[in-house]
Amino acid sequence: MYESLPEGDPTVLAAVEAAVPGIARTRVSDRLGMAHDASHYLLTPQAVLVPESAEQVAALLRTGLPLTFRSGGTSLSGQGVSEHLLVDTRRHFRSIEVLDDGARVRVQPGAVLRQVNARLARYGRRLGPDPASEAACTIGGVVANNSSGMTCGTHANTYRTLESMTLVLPSGTVLDTGAPDADERLRALEPDLAEGLLRLRDRVRKNPDSVRRVTAQFSLKNTMGYGLNSFLDHDLPAQILAHLVIGSEGTLGFVAEAVLRTVPVHPLAATGLLVFPTLRQAMAAMPGLVAAEPAAVELLDAESLRVAQTDPKADDVLRTLTVAEHAALLVEWQEPDADPLGARERAAEELFPSLPLAAPARLSRDGAGRAALWHIRKGLYASVAGARPSGTTALLEDVAVPVPALADLCDDLTALFAKHRYERSVIFGHAKDGNLHFMLNERFETDLERYADFTEDMVEAVLGRGGTLKAEHGTGRVMAPFVRRQYGDELYEVMREVKRLCDPKGTLNPGVVLTDAEDAHLRDLKSVVTVEPEVDRCVECGYCEPVCPSRDLTTTPRQRIVLRREMAAARRAGDHALAQRLEEEYGYDAVDTCAVDGMCATACPVLINTGDLTKRLRAERHGRLARKGWKAAAGHWDGVTRAMNLALDAAAAAPAGLAEGASRASRAVAGPEAVPGWSRDLPRGGTRRRPSPAGDADAVYLPSCLNTLFAPAEGGPGVMSALRRLAERAGLRLRVPEGIGGLCCGTPWSSKGYTDGYEAMGLRVRDAVAEATDGGRLPVVSDAASCTEGFHRLDVQVVDAVAYTAEHILPRLTVRRRLPSLALHPTCSSTRLGLDAAITRIAEAVAERVVVPDGWQCCAFAGDRGLLHPELTASATRAEAASVAAGGFAAHASVNRTCELGLTRATGEPYHHLLELLDQVTA
Repeated sequence: MYESLPEGDPTVLAAVEAAVPGIARTRVSDRLGMAHDASHYLLTPQAVLVPESAEQVAALLRTGLPLTFRSGGTSLSGQGVSEHLLVDTRRHFRSIEVLDDGARVRVQPGAVLRQVNARLARYGRRLGPDPASEAACTIGGVVANNSSGMTCGTHANTYRTLESMTLVLPSGTVLDTGAPDADERLRALEPDLAEGLLRLRDRVRKNPDSVRRVTAQFSLKNTMGYGLNSFLDHDLPAQILAHLVIGSEGTLGFVAEAVLRTVPVHPLAATGLLVFPTLRQAMAAMPGLVAAEPAAVELLDAESLRVAQTDPKADDVLRTLTVAEHAALLVEWQEPDADPLGARERAAEELFPSLPLAAPARLSRDGAGRAALWHIRKGLYASVAGARPSGTTALLEDVAVPVPALADLCDDLTALFAKHRYERSVIFGHAKDGNLHFMLNERFETDLERYADFTEDMVEAVLGRGGTLKAEHGTGRVMAPFVRRQYGDELYEVMREVKRLCDPKGTLNPGVVLTDAEDAHLRDLKSVVTVEPEVDRCVECGYCEPVCPSRDLTTTPRQRIVLRREMAAARRAGDHALAQRLEEEYGYDAVDTCAVDGMCATACPVLINTGDLTKRLRAERHGRLARKGWKAAAGHWDGVTRAMNLALDAAAAAPAGLAEGASRASRAVAGPEAVPGWSRDLPRGGTRRRPSPAGDADAVYLPSCLNTLFAPAEGGPGVMSALRRLAERAGLRLRVPEGIGGLCCGTPWSSKGYTDGYEAMGLRVRDAVAEATDGGRLPVVSDAASCTEGFHRLDVQVVDAVAYTAEHILPRLTVRRRLPSLALHPTCSSTRLGLDAAITRIAEAVAERVVVPDGWQCCAFAGDRGLLHPELTASATRAEAASVAAGGFAAHASVNRTCELGLTRATGEPYHHLLELLDQVTA
C-alpha cells in the first residue's frame, strides 16, 4: 500500500553533516531513485550518502547511525534497501589494480565484475566468481554475498579466492587483514572481538554436531546466515574475521578493498544444449553428467525455453523446438589446450547416447554460437521476469540440495506451484552444483497469504532433502526468519554472537541476515506500478547502469523508470505535492541529461531502451511554434547548417571572451535546452557538402552534415576528404547525390522528439537515396557512425564508412608507415551497429599498438547534448580521459565527429576520424 514519503530526521542528517560534510543526498528523487533494487522489497532511505574514501566511511560508522551499504543493486534478497541511511559505495570506490601478472587483483567495492575481468583478460586470467549478473554486479556485492555462479561451484567462489581485505569495523577501526601484524593490530584495537572469535572457533570445533552440520551445509553452495565454515578453515582471528565478512551482506563491516586470487581463462570450450522430454528426466541425468566433469551444467525448464525462444540470439534448433514439458541442460567443457578438450568431447559423445534426449546432442566450439547460448542463459532471469503479467512482482528464489536429490526436489517444487496456484513459474539454475533458481509472479496486494503459505512449504521441502534455503543470492530479508530453522539453536546462537562481537549496537544493515521478526520476509514488499509501455517490462535488475553515461551525474535508466513509477503511485494516492516535486526534479535529472545513446538496451535482457521514453517526454514538452520551426528546418537543412557553420566561424573570430559571454547570456535568458554553449575548444565551421559530378559509381556516399557544421580536427583533412582519397587509391568511385546539403539522418529531430520534422526529413532522404542508387542497385555509405544508425532508423540501408573501408578499400591499399600507438574510442553507435571487428581491423593497420582505454564508455556528446549540457560529457568521459592521459599515445581516434569533439575536450588531445589516420599512413 502506498504511504506518503516521510522526510529525513533532522537530527540524523545533522549528525551525518557533522561527521562528513557534503555527502548527504536528501532530495526525494535521490532517495526514491536509490530505494529500488533488483529485489522485491522497497524501503525509502532518509538520505543517500556518497562517501569518497574509507576514512569517510569510518567517520560515518563512528556516528552510531544505522547504515546500509549499496553498490550495484543487483541483489535479489532485500539486503540492499533501507529505511535508514543508504551508503552508495559504487561512485567513488572503483579502483582496480592488477598484481603479479594477473595472478591477483586488488579491487574496491564499486568496480563492476566485468570491468575487472576485462583488465585481467590480457593476462589470461579472470575472477573465480562468475554470476549471471557479471555485467552489472560489483565487487562489493560479490564479497558481501559470497557470489559464485556458473562454473566456480564452491572451489572458486569469493570465499575460496579471497586473500585479504581492508575492513572498516562499526567502531571505525580500519584493519588490513593481509598485513603481517593484522592479528596483533586486531587484538590491540578490538580485544573483545579478537578474543571472542577465538572463543567461538573453539566452541564450534569442540561440538561434533556443529562440525557435522557446518561441513554438510558448506559442502553445498550456501549463503544462508554467516559463513561458520570460517571457524573450521582458519585459525587466527584476522582471517576468521575476513572470511566471516564474506557473505555477511554488510552487517559486520565495510569492505573498502579486497585482494582476490584469480583463476585461468581456458581459451577453448565445447558447448551444447541437451534437450530432455521432461524436467525430471533432465535432473535424473545429472549424476552421470557431473561425473563427466563439465565446467558448467545450466538448467532451463519448459517455461524458460519458451522465453529463450524469443531471444534474438536463439539459434534455429532452439527457435523451432515445439516445447511441451521439455527441459534443457546447457553443458560446457573447458580446457587450456585442444587435445584435452578433444578427449572431453569424445567422452561426452559416448555418454550422450545413454541419455533420454528429445533432440540430437551436439557440442560446438564455435565462438558465436556459444556466446549466444550464454547470452540467453545469463539474461534468463530478467527475460523471464520481463515476460511476467503487467503489475506483478517477480520473486526469484535460490536453493541448493545434493545433486542426487535434484529430481525429487523439482517434483516437490512443481507440486507446490500447482498447490498454491502459481502459473508460468520457472525453474532454472546451476544444476552441476545442485543449485536451483525458481521464479514466481506475485501480486502482494491481494495474494500475500498465498506467498506466506508457499514459503513455509518450500522451506520444509528444501530442508527435508538436506538442502540450503539460499545458495548464492544471500539471506537478505527474504530468508532471515528461517536461519535458525536451517542451522539449529546452537549454530544460530554462534551467529548471533558473531553479530554482537562485530556490531554491538546493531547499526549495520538492520534486519538483514538475522532477525527476531518471524514475518520479516512478508514486510516492506514492493508493488509494481504499471506506467507506460516503453518501460513496464523493467524488473529493476540494474544491468543497464554500468553502461549509462549519466550514472555519476544524475540518473541511470533504472532510476528513470522507478521514478516514473513513483510519480504514478503518488498521483494515484492523491499525493500531488510529491508527484509535482518528482516531476520538477525529473526534468533535468532524467530528460535533459539522458544521452539517448541506447547503450542501456545493449545491456538490458529485455531490450528496454529508455531513450525511447526520453524522446517521447521531450516531444511532449514542445510547443506548436517549436514543432513548426523544426519541421521547417527539415525542409531547409542546407541553409540551416550553413548558418550554423557561419556562426561557428564568427564565434572563433570574435575577441576572446566575447563569444563565451554572449553564449552564457543567451542561455541564461532562453535556457540551456534551447541555446548551445560555445567555448574556445570548439572548432570553426566545416565545409559545405556538394554533389559529385555525374558518372558511373561503385557506391553512393552520404557525407554527414557534421562535416558542414564542424571543421576537421587540428592537422587533419576531415573524414569527407579522407574517404574520397582512400576510395580513389583503391580505384573505387563514390557518388554524392544531388541535394546532399539538405539531407540528414534525422537524428537531431529524433533525439529531441520533433516527430513532424523527423518524418519530413525521412521522406526526403528515402526519395533521394532511391534515385541516387538507381533504385537500390548501389550500396550507400555514411561517414559517421551515429548517422549510419540514424539512417537505419529511417529504413534506409547504409553501410558505415568504416565497414565499407575494411571490406572494399583496405585490401587494395598499401600501408607505408604505421603509427607507434593509438588510443581508440569506439562510439555507442558503432558498438550497437556491430562495427568492432571492422574498427579493429583498420586500427591495427594504422598503428602498432591499439588501445581502447580503461574507462571507455559512451562520451554522451550525443549530437548537441555536449553543447547543451557539457557537464554530462565531462562526467561520462572522466575515467577514460584519465586513462588516456597516462597512456602517452601517438594518436587518438574515433568514428564520429561529435565524439571526437567530446574526447578532445576531455583529454586535451586532438581526436581524428579513424579513416583520416588510415589516409595518413597509406598516402
